[in-house]
Amino acid sequence: MSSRGEVLISAEELVRMVAGGDQPAVLDVRWRLDRPDGRADYLASHIPGAVYVSLDDELCDHGRTGAGRHPLPSGADLQAAARRWGLRNNQTVVVYDDWNRAGSSRAWWVLTAAGIADVRILDGGLAAWTAAGGEVPNGEVTPTPGDVSIGHDNLYAGMRATLTAQQVSDEQVNVVLDARAPERFRGDVEPVDPVAGHIPGARNLPSTTVLSADGTFLPDGRLTELFRAAGIGGSAEVGVYCGSGITASVLLAALSAAGIDAALFPGSWSQWSSEPDRPVALGPE
Repeated sequence: MSSRGEVLISAEELVRMVAGGDQPAVLDVRWRLDRPDGRADYLASHIPGAVYVSLDDELCDHGRTGAGRHPLPSGADLQAAARRWGLRNNQTVVVYDDWNRAGSSRAWWVLTAAGIADVRILDGGLAAWTAAGGEVPNGEVTPTPGDVSIGHDNLYAGMRATLTAQQVSDEQVNVVLDARAPERFRGDVEPVDPVAGHIPGARNLPSTTVLSADGTFLPDGRLTELFRAAGIGGSAEVGVYCGSGITASVLLAALSAAGIDAALFPGSWSQWSSEPDRPVALGPE
C-alpha cells in the first residue's frame, strides 16, 4: 500500500530538487495511442537531464505472443534498458509524459513491479513542469550507464499483482475496472482490437476520470469518492484492464495514491478479445 507522496511528485518539488543539485534520474516516456513514438517531441524539448524511454520498445516485449498488444518486458530486458537509461540502485526516479499520464504511469508500474522502490510520476506531466518555470532544453541526453539490479527475471511475481485472463474469468477479484473510454466499453466503436465490447461484469472507469482538467491527479478526497462510487472499498479485491495494459496503469497509479492495492490484467481487452471462447458483453453495464 502506497501514499500519494510515494506515487507522485509535483512540478514545484522537482524544480526545487533540480535547482538544489539533488538531481533524480528523469525519464521522458512520451507516448500516445495515435503517436506512439515520442522521440521527436523529446528531442525538441525535455526536462533537463531527461533520458528518452520508448514505451513500445523498452516497456513492452513484442516477441511474446498471446499476451495482448503490449506484453510486459522480461526482467532481463528491463534491467538492460534501465542500465542504458543510467539508473542506479537506491536512486529516486521521476517519470513524465505529455498525454493523460499514460506513458509515465506505465513506466511507474513496470519499474516498481520490478522492485525499484522510489519511482514517482510527475503530476501534471511536462505541462506542469513548464508552468512551474522549468527549463526545456533540446537535444539528446546520453547518460553514463547505470548499475541498477532488477534481481530476477520473473520480476512481476510478488512485486505488483497481475491477473491472467483465466483468473479474471474465474472471478478471483471482486471488482474489475475497465479503464477505456465509455464508447469502447459499451462496444459502440472499437478502433484497435478485433472485437468490440467488454469483459462481462466489468465496471467502466475511464482513466481520464482520475485526472483534473490540468492533467494532475484528483485530490485524495475526490479520488476516494470516485473509487467508492465504483464499488471499491473495505476488503474488495480489485483488478484493472484497458485496451492493452497502458492506460490501466493510470487507474492503478491513482488507486495506489489513494492507498488501494489493485492488480493489473496485462493482456487486457487485446488479449481477451483475441481468445474466441471468452465471453463478451455489450452496453453500459
